[in-house]
Amino acid sequence: MNTSGYRILGRGIARVDTPLKATGEALFTADIRLPKMLVGKVLHSPHAHAVIKSIDTSRAEALPGVRAVVTREDSFDVKWGVFRYTRDHQLIAVDKVRFVGEEVAAVAADDEATALAALDLITVEYEVRPAVYDAEEAMAAGAPLIHEDHPGNVNIHVNIDVGDVEKGFAESHYVREDTFRASGETYGMLEPYAVIADYKSTGSIELWVPTASPHTKAKALSNLLKIPLNKVIVRRTNVGGALGGRSDVFPLDFITATLSRKARRPVKIVYSRGESMTCTRQVHDMVVTVKTGVTREGAILAQDIRVVMGGGAYSSTGPIAASVPFLVWEETYRLPSVRLNSYRVYTNKPIRGMYRCHGRAFLGGLGMQLDMIAHELKIDPVEIRLRNALHEGEYQATGSKIFGCGLSQAIERAAARAGWAGKRGKMPPGRGIGMGANGMMCGFPMGIRGGSSAVIKFNEDGYPTILTGVVDNGQGNYHAMVQICAEVLGVPVEEIHIVAADTEVTTLDMGAYSQAAVFVGGNAVKNAAEDARQQIFKIAAGLLDCDPADLVIEDKQVFAPDKPEERVPLHKIIRRGLLDNVPVIGRGSYMPEVSHTREWVKNPVGQQAGTFSFGANVIEVEVDLKTGEVKVVNATGFHDCGFPINLKAVEGQYEGSVAAAGLGSGLLEEHLWVDGRMLNADFLEYKMPLAVDMPEISANVVITNDPKGPFGAKEAGLFGSMNSFQAVGNAIFDATGVWIKEFPITPDKILQALEEKRKKDEQSTETD
Repeated sequence: MNTSGYRILGRGIARVDTPLKATGEALFTADIRLPKMLVGKVLHSPHAHAVIKSIDTSRAEALPGVRAVVTREDSFDVKWGVFRYTRDHQLIAVDKVRFVGEEVAAVAADDEATALAALDLITVEYEVRPAVYDAEEAMAAGAPLIHEDHPGNVNIHVNIDVGDVEKGFAESHYVREDTFRASGETYGMLEPYAVIADYKSTGSIELWVPTASPHTKAKALSNLLKIPLNKVIVRRTNVGGALGGRSDVFPLDFITATLSRKARRPVKIVYSRGESMTCTRQVHDMVVTVKTGVTREGAILAQDIRVVMGGGAYSSTGPIAASVPFLVWEETYRLPSVRLNSYRVYTNKPIRGMYRCHGRAFLGGLGMQLDMIAHELKIDPVEIRLRNALHEGEYQATGSKIFGCGLSQAIERAAARAGWAGKRGKMPPGRGIGMGANGMMCGFPMGIRGGSSAVIKFNEDGYPTILTGVVDNGQGNYHAMVQICAEVLGVPVEEIHIVAADTEVTTLDMGAYSQAAVFVGGNAVKNAAEDARQQIFKIAAGLLDCDPADLVIEDKQVFAPDKPEERVPLHKIIRRGLLDNVPVIGRGSYMPEVSHTREWVKNPVGQQAGTFSFGANVIEVEVDLKTGEVKVVNATGFHDCGFPINLKAVEGQYEGSVAAAGLGSGLLEEHLWVDGRMLNADFLEYKMPLAVDMPEISANVVITNDPKGPFGAKEAGLFGSMNSFQAVGNAIFDATGVWIKEFPITPDKILQALEEKRKKDEQSTETD
């Protein structure tokens, strides 16, 4: 790998947070203890759809040791939704409940036993209403309305229509239509959701909570609690997994804060595993019908895509969720004429949100259909991807320009490294190989929260501290910020301190959202470091009697290259700045160049991200043709992440993607339901991949040095998450000769498809 010109970037080095996590010293929310802290517990709805007639908390309030009780009486007339037009969720049930598990009341008590006893003393009278759990059924005429102001239970409808779709089909050599399905999934974070709230007599409230976006959460709680924003302080904690599931605002945030405000004492609530799997966010179930027309050579001329997503009881991030699978698809392939109708539909199930493997029926299905078309036209699946892949300088269907693109290189190199040419269609029955590819946005429009700013200050000994709103959910974002700062300032990584994700002391940042931490937050830190460096050179120039433009900084020493013997230590420069009343304080910011007139529903046109990453993924499987069991044997990925700030972090992200999408989303993970109640809301019955399931993995990068990213870097986490399931589905076809159009691809589905194929082959033989 070419890392010329960089001292520490591009290599795999140990992360700054490794020692704390390895020794167990790192504190997660549930580990934190405050003086006089109370224990909170939440009462959940036993019904999927019911009107709340009355709530009686008098007996609970009279129980010794109970310090506060919260119900709908404590709710302001403020609703949550990620956009103004999706604000439909009061964070404690007011008029009715809309899913099993919805928060109805809560208590804070001296100990857990008292809190649990108090819940049993709360009486709620319900009037049960008819419920609907399937998204397609919810859209049908006569279905129960979950929100009376949304006909057909359609929460969000995203329509995109580019080119002339019907003309494209008419001019196509081959047209194919398929329907793909996927059940809902669980994020599977090991850390149960937990919140600590501490209301102060000054009117401020501090919260410790695992979150991917502290500033977003603070703003929402300011509105919900009717407290000024500067009095809502969200503190950083270590996060035990996010995967997209820590980006939203949850009822527990509001409830814990309200309990603390009423009790005038700190309150901690830690959800059980079952509560965490039903009362935070889960993954959309999805039905996707796609019609595709192509030329004789396999070039896509037209696509018509209809998506129905089960969104659960409230909007959450609905417009984004209804759009992202298509955006990932249009970021990957040339689509001259395309029509999308994506419907996010209310159902009486828990709320659905974003996920790192979002859209397995969509991206998995369309990626598999590309192989189906290639099979019918006798084109190699690698070749059909190369013929349709976007290139640098081209525009996506809805108008976004591609600034740097290594998609074709990733496809070619992944195929070569995996031995594609000698394996595809040439291995024994039960062995197969498949490919997936995708692009990924880096920093989409989020208004003022789409950008980031950073400050770098110096202690008098010359050691710098970074102040940034960037969030690290485990992917290494903090270390990336430290590496970027170290590269610019010539200071060792281990001597840089970072203060992050604390809304009281850090500047505005979107958090770990829209794949923008390194791209947006890293640019802000780089700019702050360069600002600090210029201040350092200006002070040093006076000490060295030279031009600031002639200076360099290495190993905490400033000097001119033509006079290396004349050096000034960094700490002396910092102290001189303090004495001269010009302290070195670096400031930097970055806002991605996106179209701020672009809107998710009303105007989905224009530049939708600051830049785009790309990747290709090849997976090899073994299928037991007697049992239907699938084993993933090898995974080979190449990722255009621009330039890897930390190579080990990029490799780790790919390994996690293979586990989450290839094994989890592809083969194992699904929710099981009866009347709106999740049957497998625990890690015993909800099947996730284990270490013993992991294949041999080859993680690689394509260096394109993105012109927009800090040191050429951009997103490095989601290329395998968004395409491993399609690679698995395609590999299973190569191994068995059957297509499975429903995720997860479980043994029973494979056996059923093999039996149907056997009968069809027998009928064909008899006819012949």
